[in-house]
Amino acid sequence: MEFGIIESLNLLGALGFFIFGMKIMSEGIQKAAGNKLRQILSSMTRNRVLGVFTGFLITLLIQSSSATTVMVVSFANAGLLSLIESIGVIMGANIGTTVTAWLISFFGFKIKISSFALPIIAIGFPMMFAKRGTLKSFAEVLIGFALLFLGLDALKGAVPDLNQNPEVLSFLATFTDYGILSTILFVLVGTVITIIIQSSSAAMALTLTLLYTDVITFEIAAAMVLGENIGTTITANLAAIVANVHAKRAARAHLIFNVFGVVWMTLSFPFFIDLIKWLWIPFQEGLSSVMSDVSSSQEELQLSLFHTVFNIINTLLMVGFVPMIARIVIKMVPSKGDLDEEFHLEYIGTGMMLTTEAAILEAKKEITKFGKLTKKMVGFIPKLLVETDQKLFKKLLARIRKYEEITDRIESEVSNYLAKVSEGELNSSASERIRSMLSIINDLERIGDVCYQMSKAIERKSEKKIWFTPEQRQNLQEMFVKVDAAITLMITNLDNDYDKVDIEKAHELEKDINKLRNRYRKEHLISIEQGEYNFSSGIIYNDLFSSAERIGDHIMNVSEAVNGEI
Repeated sequence: MEFGIIESLNLLGALGFFIFGMKIMSEGIQKAAGNKLRQILSSMTRNRVLGVFTGFLITLLIQSSSATTVMVVSFANAGLLSLIESIGVIMGANIGTTVTAWLISFFGFKIKISSFALPIIAIGFPMMFAKRGTLKSFAEVLIGFALLFLGLDALKGAVPDLNQNPEVLSFLATFTDYGILSTILFVLVGTVITIIIQSSSAAMALTLTLLYTDVITFEIAAAMVLGENIGTTITANLAAIVANVHAKRAARAHLIFNVFGVVWMTLSFPFFIDLIKWLWIPFQEGLSSVMSDVSSSQEELQLSLFHTVFNIINTLLMVGFVPMIARIVIKMVPSKGDLDEEFHLEYIGTGMMLTTEAAILEAKKEITKFGKLTKKMVGFIPKLLVETDQKLFKKLLARIRKYEEITDRIESEVSNYLAKVSEGELNSSASERIRSMLSIINDLERIGDVCYQMSKAIERKSEKKIWFTPEQRQNLQEMFVKVDAAITLMITNLDNDYDKVDIEKAHELEKDINKLRNRYRKEHLISIEQGEYNFSSGIIYNDLFSSAERIGDHIMNVSEAVNGEI
């Protein structure tokens, strides 16, 4: 039998079958876990050792190191993980991903799990129609598990039979006699395969299958596994392309860690292979006591042992150098400083929303930043009132105009992001939080609009050479002190958990702003009647303190939305 186009398509289809099953299973586990994964990440990453264990545990649970690293990038993006914490979790994820190889080696080639696949699907299928989201998630886990091993069975059948295709082995053999160059070549092959299929677990399954069917030797398989360790870093780096500087650094750290490991392993490759074969003797004896036939899957189990030992040793070697790796990636991806002058979403936009909880957390961080930007914008107004230098005056006007455009775009981008989040399955709590967030960004954008209108009024005042009395200036400054206090509290409320809001203080400050507006209005009417200042000055003055009060209303709306009062 020749291995032609049809056979190649069968092989690709079988690989796609396996990847699809793994994707369904991984996503089901993530949904079932819900925000528990976030809690694990936030509570168990206080030091490097705990971070490594956390990365291992999560990858063990969700059976995808790529998913774990993208999750780490997402949380680093949202400010939930520091760079050092992120690196520790990534190291642990590398160890956790080796479990997949053991599962395939032990069960994929020894037990016909594919024969149990349809009964497993039969159990999971009715659960897909359950009203409870958790049951649906478990259904996805079961169906994904069944599809994964059906795909593996199809993969075994799609690999060419060397008895009928001896030219395959002879072709590979021509590249195996060049020492370290041969190792580097097959490292590159493993890297390219993993980049193409975007799954180190699927690449490992393919490598194990090729080894099981004698298409490749153990040494070639081991070199390909090293390449797969590099290829798996691409997913996280792709996710970080449109993310903030913290996410980019976490992704680069993953790349550096894995590349360093592969470099030292390539240099010591023959010695390490001998070490694995030496370790295999007592390991085999231990397995023989619980498994009747180990010899039939000896090389596959050896490859799994190689994969695990390599990642454990690499982690042990590098865990002490995490601060150094952090310093290197900080130099590789330097901070651009205060980018508020330019429009960008700092916390959302990775393009990969693994869980609703993670997506909402990213949006929350972005909205808090939005609040800080509006506070800065509001702070420009009292400066504009007292600025006498025309150059600086025009510069402030330009900044306010630019900020107003930014607030419009941020509202649009965050709204679109939340709309995408809403397309998934949401519990009642998530739905309420998204509604609150949509209300919040609308009020923050309105604050930007009001500030811009105030700046135009002050610009008219300057152009027409209209002057405020000392009392008018003092009143406006007094009003903005209260507005600043209110908006500072608003940001504190935004930054806290949404159930920890100082709503009483917010109401108190809003009442103070309203009292000032009412007092100024009465005094203003009296002053107009008595001719203390001209009518043009009075109109602009009235517009300014009334606009400041409207800002106070929007600030209050934000705190109420955070408190769930919408």
